[in-house]
Amino acid sequence: MWSGDELDLDAYLARIGYDGPVGDEGELRPDLATLYAVHRAHTGAIVFESLDVLFGRPVGLDVKAIEDKLVHGRRGGYCYEQNSLLAAALERIGFEVSGRGARNRTRGDTLLPVTHAVLVVTVEGEPWLCDAGFGHQGPREPVPLTRPGTERVQGEWTYVVREEEDGILALSMLRGGTWRDLYAFSPQRYHPVDYVLLNHYSSSHPRSAFIGQVIVQQPGDAVRTALVGSELTRLYPDGRTESEHVAPGELLAVLDREFGLRLSDRDAEDLARINRAGD
Repeated sequence: MWSGDELDLDAYLARIGYDGPVGDEGELRPDLATLYAVHRAHTGAIVFESLDVLFGRPVGLDVKAIEDKLVHGRRGGYCYEQNSLLAAALERIGFEVSGRGARNRTRGDTLLPVTHAVLVVTVEGEPWLCDAGFGHQGPREPVPLTRPGTERVQGEWTYVVREEEDGILALSMLRGGTWRDLYAFSPQRYHPVDYVLLNHYSSSHPRSAFIGQVIVQQPGDAVRTALVGSELTRLYPDGRTESEHVAPGELLAVLDREFGLRLSDRDAEDLARINRAGD
């Protein structure tokens, strides 16, 4: 399903700095401890970013294209790339992985289309929500789906999945004593070909949030950091928010310092060109 057999698993594990459990012969086992370790390492190492959309480049979703960019090129990616890579790795390890399409709820009552890709991974008969691609507000670890309403503490952040009508599941995050919905998804299974269609909308439709602006985000343990356009924002579990303006000449330094993202000469030149055009 996810072309896990085509993935260079050793290179992926090195990229994310995997230091979780291994078997007697160094193999990874498809158990819950491994799932936690892979998910946490991935979300800590590979930043969320959509710079290729800004550059007007096609966003490829075949495994080798994602591997070349996120693993060997040490770039980041957005949800379709991140979760396709995670799905391929988990499938290669031996997990049962299926996709879902989610509806973003972070913009209040505005009804948004289903454009977010998430994964459901089954371990010993129990489904777990896995998502390495929701930017700075996303979970760092898997979230169980068998006990809706059970709060899950991840470092200084708390998540919960609630069940709504028609089998809809909604993921929420606690900030400043208030539960904030992140997204909701139905039981319908999505396949890689479905993400190709969603990816086309997100990377090319004029109403897509990714068109025409820098978006780079990281879900840290204590602080969640997001760069959208020229505004750098830090979110804290107690509800505090700090923002600062990033001047065009500071952008490359901010990407390196805040997100560990070092662009190639080509990418840096494209970013500078776009910034000059916007001035």
